[in-house]
Amino acid sequence: MMGVHKWKINEWLLNKLHITRKPVIKVYNGYGDADMLLVYGHVLRQSPLPKRKFRKNFWSNSLSLFRLFMTEPVRHATVRLDWNGSLLEVRADRDGFFKFEWKAPKEPPPGWHPIQVTMEYKGQVIRGHGKVLVPFLTQYAFISDIDDTFLISHSANLRKRLYVLLTKNARTRRPFEGVVRHYQLLSGANTSPENPNPFFYVSSSEWNLYDYILEFKRNYGLPEGVYLLNQMKNWMQLGQTGQTSHSGKYTRIVRVLKEFPHQKFVLLGDDTQQDPEIYARVVEGFEAQVLCVYIRKVRRKSRPETEHYVREIRSHGIEVCYFGDSDEAIAHSKRIGLIEQNNQHDRSGEIH
Repeated sequence: MMGVHKWKINEWLLNKLHITRKPVIKVYNGYGDADMLLVYGHVLRQSPLPKRKFRKNFWSNSLSLFRLFMTEPVRHATVRLDWNGSLLEVRADRDGFFKFEWKAPKEPPPGWHPIQVTMEYKGQVIRGHGKVLVPFLTQYAFISDIDDTFLISHSANLRKRLYVLLTKNARTRRPFEGVVRHYQLLSGANTSPENPNPFFYVSSSEWNLYDYILEFKRNYGLPEGVYLLNQMKNWMQLGQTGQTSHSGKYTRIVRVLKEFPHQKFVLLGDDTQQDPEIYARVVEGFEAQVLCVYIRKVRRKSRPETEHYVREIRSHGIEVCYFGDSDEAIAHSKRIGLIEQNNQHDRSGEIH
């Protein structure tokens, strides 16, 4: 009886926290082309319900963040994906993480393609929905960091980072001034609104924050894109959010570059963590594919080291803009012809 009573109390608490014990399949935006398609996801037996109300309240925002890390995986689940009649099957790992990687029998047309992933669980069929990006043959593609590149995060200071995460939500967090305009201009650079340039957002933040980041993107009007994040953490690891080794970021960037070997890329990052070093390594191995690199000045202590990597990147003949504000970055993009001087997609203000 005690066990049943305890379960009921836990169920009541989870309901109060808007956490479901029903199994879900989280499917993240995938990408690919005629040679290979790739989709990631998680299978969870416990996860937060979608947030509907956003309040300017410390306790509400703190609980909302805490909820994102109260996940529990379905270990080694078998999941299936039906791609135009071809049934694919993979097994998730012990963290519930799965990856589909396949070659389409017929070359998919450019654009976003809806997908459905299913799983049988205790006599039920569980479904998860996502989409896969097959980029248009545009002139440029963009790989951008998230924290302190466009989202003010204080990544170099754990106390400040946690304070912002605990006191703000996805709608009250702020982007750097001018950055939304810059990204919108880049999205439409030398292409049409119907065929936007692809964006890949590569970050050391965990998959727990995926929906949080998507809401921020929607709220401010940042370009749609593919998100490549870090391994999920549980609530006991909340204090370590964003502090995982950044070596995986290099691996994820390289995978994108190898997938699109004929594409010219622009890299965007900041100087709070290891972006300058990582981008220097990327340029060393993929010089022909990198058009230019943007590094935001955020941390004064990092500037001498960052300047070293800026010189290293420039030694390969690659343009680098080590900038203090987004207007400077926009001016640089216009000067090198990345965006037109009088771009028709330019907007005079930010979206709030």
